[in-house]
Order: sequence, then C-alpha cells, then structure tokens
Amino acid sequence: MRRPFASVRARAALAATLVVSVALVAAGLAVVVVLRHNLVDRASLESEVAARKVAGAQAALNGDFGSVALPDDEDRPVQIVDSAGKVLAASDDLRGRGPVTNYSPAPKGTAPQVSSHGDDSGHDDDDDDDHGSAPARGKVGTDVDHKDLTVRVGDEIHDYSFAAVQGTAYDGRTYTVYAGISLEDEQATLDQVTRVMLIGLPCLLVVVAGVTWLVTRRALRPVEGIRGEMAEITASGDLSRRVPQPDSHDEIARLAATTNETLTALERSVERQHRFVADASHELRSPIASLRTQLEVAVAHSELLDVEGVLEDVIRLQHLAADLLLLARLDAGERPAEARVDLAVLVRKELAERTATDRIVPSLSMSGAPLDVRGSRGQLARVLGNLLDNAQRHARSTVGVEVRADGADAVLIVTDDGPGVPEADRVRIFERFVRLDEARTRDDGGAGLGLAIARDVVERHGGTLAVSQAPGGGAAFQVRLDRTA
Repeated sequence: MRRPFASVRARAALAATLVVSVALVAAGLAVVVVLRHNLVDRASLESEVAARKVAGAQAALNGDFGSVALPDDEDRPVQIVDSAGKVLAASDDLRGRGPVTNYSPAPKGTAPQVSSHGDDSGHDDDDDDDHGSAPARGKVGTDVDHKDLTVRVGDEIHDYSFAAVQGTAYDGRTYTVYAGISLEDEQATLDQVTRVMLIGLPCLLVVVAGVTWLVTRRALRPVEGIRGEMAEITASGDLSRRVPQPDSHDEIARLAATTNETLTALERSVERQHRFVADASHELRSPIASLRTQLEVAVAHSELLDVEGVLEDVIRLQHLAADLLLLARLDAGERPAEARVDLAVLVRKELAERTATDRIVPSLSMSGAPLDVRGSRGQLARVLGNLLDNAQRHARSTVGVEVRADGADAVLIVTDDGPGVPEADRVRIFERFVRLDEARTRDDGGAGLGLAIARDVVERHGGTLAVSQAPGGGAAFQVRLDRTA
C-alpha cells in the first residue's frame, strides 16, 4: 500500500503549505495586534481631545455647567463631575445617573493655591500646574487619565475608551470631565479584518499548495524521464543507451550528466570483462588442448609421452590461472595492505632469489634513503617480478634495476637493451592480453598479462607506471610510489 505523501511533490507541497501557513498566521496575529493597538490609541486620543474641549469651554470655566455644549451622540458620551462626585452636566444618554467612573488625574477636592501676589481677577500669577494637584483657576489640567469601561446606555451595554481631564473654574471649583469614545467601530474593524484573514488564509494556502505541486511536478519531470530510461536500460541490458539530459544547467542536469558518466564507466567495465573472459578462454584453450593431446597420445602410446612438455604446459597453465585470479581480485576492488615496505630491501631480496634462474644477471643501482612505501609486499614484489620477466624476455645482454629517491617519491626503474617499445604502443602495451608482434614470435612469450597486472597493482598503490626509451636503447619501465614519512 502506498504511503501518504510518499512522493517528493506531495512532501514539497505539504512543507511549503505548512511554512506559508505558519508565516501567515504569525503575520496575521501581528497585524491584528498592531491594528488593535493603533485603533485603541486613536480612540484614546479622540476621547482626550473631546474631554479637553469640554473642560476648556468658556461656560465650564465660568462655572455655568448647564450651558456647556455637550455632544448628543451616544458614541461620544460626556459627563462633568465636581470634586464631591456630583454630576454637574451629562450627555443625553448619561443624564439621570451617577458618575460613570470615579477615577481622575488629580486628587479630588484639592483646591488651587492662590498666590499672595494674585491679581484682582483671582487668577494665579503662576500659570504652571503642579503634577498631581488641581489646576489653577480658569485652567485645564495637563494631566489626563485613560480607562476602557463598559457602560450601559439605555438598554444596551457598550465599550468605551474614557479620558478624564480636570479643570478649575474661575470661582475655584474643581471639576472633572469624562469624555468617552465608543470602541465598537474599532472592534468592528478588527472583526472585519479577522474575517478577511480567516477567509483569505485557506484560499491562499490552496493556491500555494497548487502552485508548489505544479512547479515541483514540472521541475521533477526530467527526473521521471531519467528513471524511466534507467528502467528500460535495466530491462534491456543495453548499456549503450543514455538518459536524457535537460538543458537547464541545474542539479537535475548535473544528475543526468553524472548518470550518463556512470553508464559510460559501467559499459566500459562490462566490455572489459567480456574481453577479459574471451581472452582468458582463448589463452586457456591452448595449454589445455595441448595437455589433452599429449595425454591422449600417452594413453595410446605411453612411450611417446613428453613429460617435460607436459610439465611446461602445466606450469604455464598454473601461471596463467594465478594471473587471472589476481586480475579478478583487482577488478573486484581489492585494496592493498597498508604495511610499511622498504623498497630497497624488497629489490635486493627479489634479485637474490632470481639469480639462479635469470638468463641475464641484472645490475643494481641504489641511491637515497629511506625508500619506505606503503602497500602490499607481495603485490609490489609481483610488480618487480613481472618487469624483470619482461626485461629478460627482450634484453640482448643487459638488464638494469635502479632504485632511488626523487623528492617525495620512491622510483623503481627496470631497463633492458632490447628493441624497446615503439612510441605508438607505449600505452597499449599495458592493456590485458596485448603482445607486440615481436613478442608473439617467441616461444617463451607470455599471455600478455604481466604488464597489465603491474600497472593495475601500481595504480592501486597510488603510483604510476610508464615506459620510455632507455639511455642505451631498449625499454625503461619506471614505477613511482609515494614515500612514507
């Protein structure tokens, strides 16, 4: 059963929708909070302006509170209360009731302090109000106090933002003006904004999810093409086919390019394996057929059995099988050991063991120390042995071995005075089962695996193997390996 959101498109659409939803909810809450704060501040400012307008009216300052013009709008109720809590004047909706609140910006009943230097009108010469005390005669206080209240007006209850401003009449009476501004309009605005957000948010999320789905589908369409082509390649086994590569120059294009490079490497590897199997079967067929022929002759005529020839064929077959097994292990990715190997000691030991069997005794030259490298002692000895076998096969009278240090490298050079390797064949000679025409004419010619094995082993040790012309003619095979510290 397919899991929900198993596809990349579904997960991308879901993730984008969740991220956008969280961002929109956070932004919406921020908008509502800021808008509410601004609306409340505006209502507080309007109520303060209304309270100061009433408190500073000439009739109020004259103490004729009944003549003060008060707004008759129920959204803007106003009350004038004296210091004893008596309602002196009120809007139509607040008449006949007590004070809407008992707060004020200054202590009630605080009489203004008249200076002994006051004028005939009774006005205080000092126009500055003391914070927390009643204003001077004929003045409106600078302090204001705000409070949000719920007030019953008629049969309904309304929310108001009230501002309290104190004033002092010319006759010395202190009064407080309470002016309110209805908060219902502000609340209606907030409700409308909230409704718009609640309606718009799901629609916007649907649009985001749909656009993400379509964009992701379009972006992943080349991936589906790559997958389909890979499935067909797997089913057909035709490694010469390649996946389509888009011209977008993005990650998917790089994926397609890398996939094609992998298919190319895989095709080469398979072709190499096929050639290997074909060449191995061909090389094995000759000694096996020769052994069978000699054994069949020996069964019929035992006196005609060539024991030495049979032994040579068996040895040749044994060497060939060993070479094929080593190549198979190398192709399987076998890594060399990380042991410390003294290249100078290894060369001396290998030359000493070959003294009795070599046709030409090699000359040895060593310089530089130390010559330690990391790798497999057995595989490095196999490299030297294969190079020496090749030199013995082609040399006329001289084989040389040189071991020296060259900077951070340890260098092993095997030379001979044979015909050398033509420049055109200096790369092909390291391929498997490749033997030059001159080598094919020799009775002791190998199967063409020695140099291929030597190159593969050296490369897996992080080194290089190349052939050039020796100073005195012939071939010079040079191995470079990193020296250990």
